[in-house]
Amino acid sequence: MATVHRDVLIDADPEEVWAAIHDWGQVHRRLVPGFVVDTRVEGDVRVVTFADGTVVHELIVSLDADARRIAYSVVGGSLDVVHHHASMQVFAEASGRSRFVWITDVQPHSLAEPIATMVGQGVQVIRRTLSTASAPAS
Repeated sequence: MATVHRDVLIDADPEEVWAAIHDWGQVHRRLVPGFVVDTRVEGDVRVVTFADGTVVHELIVSLDADARRIAYSVVGGSLDVVHHHASMQVFAEASGRSRFVWITDVQPHSLAEPIATMVGQGVQVIRRTLSTASAPAS
């Protein structure tokens, strides 16, 4: 099994970052616009369509507002996973900044590199989107 781990600072208030993550049916609008082009909610599953055409069905395992953490597992779609579990969590940092941690465990190991690439791209979009959203208007 492979683990992909990203830990980044975001120039935004943790509650703002959490609000975007917590709104799990609006990922394509609030968290990673352009990278994800559509999100559809079907019960506890969100169907996520990426700009490259990849579609995943993610079972929401946990949505913990107190810990500012969401956990989900890919249970269908176009990725041929044996096992997938991921979590995103937001921590408060000094000066109103946030630490965003995204951890994904995936099997088969051959998906580690493609997943790492997707997570890396996603983190860049998240930072840009949320830092822009919290920037003061000029």
